[in-house]
Amino acid sequence: MSITKESELLGMQKASDAVAYTLKEMIDYAQPGMSTKELDQYGAKILSDFGAKSAPHLTYGFPGWNCISVGNEFCHGIPSVKRILKEGDLINIDVSAELDGFWADNGASFVLGKDIRQHQKIVNASREILEKAINNIKDGVKISDIGYIMETEAKRRGFKIIKNLSGHGIGRSLHEQPDEILNYRNRFDQRRFKKNAVVAIETFISTNSTYAIELNDGWTMVGNNGGFMAQHEHTIVVTDGKPIILTEKNGIFN
Repeated sequence: MSITKESELLGMQKASDAVAYTLKEMIDYAQPGMSTKELDQYGAKILSDFGAKSAPHLTYGFPGWNCISVGNEFCHGIPSVKRILKEGDLINIDVSAELDGFWADNGASFVLGKDIRQHQKIVNASREILEKAINNIKDGVKISDIGYIMETEAKRRGFKIIKNLSGHGIGRSLHEQPDEILNYRNRFDQRRFKKNAVVAIETFISTNSTYAIELNDGWTMVGNNGGFMAQHEHTIVVTDGKPIILTEKNGIFN
């Protein structure tokens, strides 16, 4: 969507605060021995208290409130009583929701407890790349140039990017134009970011793979060449200068 009046900005901020606070609280709540189902239900309660509804459930019928992916799962992991979190796990939580007709999206990867499996490096890379990408977005900037920043920064750190996952426009629904805000430069993409546009910018930084493939459960995605992936995501408003980070309260840049 494009913000055209103050009430729309306030509506987007309210929805973004809900998903940002929920994500931060879920990360803090996660601990070894807990199931991803329990973690999801904790997040669901927080969203419900805001009056928000799960965006993936509303839009796609996703079997949970939030996507929780663990280990070699890249994204869209289904919360389960059977999936028990362990010390050192690489975890990704993606929280998106609808509140009073406005939709917001954010996500983060993190290491649970001690970094005994050496995942912190990719987590840090994903976070830093997202921050650099967002800091370069303003009115008139080519969408593909932001993809170029993401790809080159990933390569510089020894990582790859996932080519079939992307950021997207958001606001009055979960996925809007501009779609396919990719993590690499598509030289055929001549689109530019426009002032007042609301977009969800997200990284997909990988150790081994360049494509995500779906498992038989119809949701969970893993890498075509295995390995691990880290993702961080903010919902932002494009301006003439630095973007407004609507989901800043998730604290992922702190």
